[in-house]
Amino acid sequence: MGETLPVGVLLERHDRVAVLTVSDVARRNALSVELSAELADAVARCEADESIGALVVTGAPPAFCAGADLSLLGAGADPAEREHGLRAVYTGFLAVARCELPTIAAVNGAAVGAGLNLALACDVRLAGPTARFDARFLRLGLHPGGGMTWMAQRVLGPQAAAAMALFGEVVDAAEAQRIGLAYRIVDGDVVSAAVELAARAAAAPRDLVVATKRTMRATAALTDHTEAVETELGPQVRSLASPAFAQRIAAARSR
Repeated sequence: MGETLPVGVLLERHDRVAVLTVSDVARRNALSVELSAELADAVARCEADESIGALVVTGAPPAFCAGADLSLLGAGADPAEREHGLRAVYTGFLAVARCELPTIAAVNGAAVGAGLNLALACDVRLAGPTARFDARFLRLGLHPGGGMTWMAQRVLGPQAAAAMALFGEVVDAAEAQRIGLAYRIVDGDVVSAAVELAARAAAAPRDLVVATKRTMRATAALTDHTEAVETELGPQVRSLASPAFAQRIAAARSR
């Protein structure tokens, strides 16, 4: 890019897809309290905007997110202050994790520490050629936080999560795809590829997409197929009565 991006969270619209870019190039987009608050606010605005159907989260090149702003983590001798600072840093990626809309991480560089958390918080991760995933917590003498151990084990399984969290395994794009950390490797513009994928979800009725994501979260915690059938049944019955279903069935029949 020829121009320097401002510090902050930039929101760009591509039809019904919102692209949120975490931007602090000098610090490789490290999450400060301010950036995290801006990210949480941007996610909330997108959820409140009925014209937005999906989100893409990325970082200002050349990094995705280099982690948390470490200067604030050691600030203050009072444990309560440190806890408050950590929770403030969590705010941004937890807003992404809790987002009701579909989310895609366009990982265009290093995703380190809290940056790895931000990538894990998304429903899907696309990896560009320079993507790199690095937990790094233990190498810094820092315990993992923000739910990293839960998210990593949920996405990767216990062994690959342990390799990253305990043994400091740094994962490139190819390895990320192999172990399921990345859904796909993109040779070209990873943000454009993420927008294209997100547009498929955004093209569906918004309330249906939101309900489907909510159901997927519910069924992920189940161990019984019958329970999953029952969990899906109510939302599916309601969707049969929706105007969107009637319109799309009519259009399909006319073809």
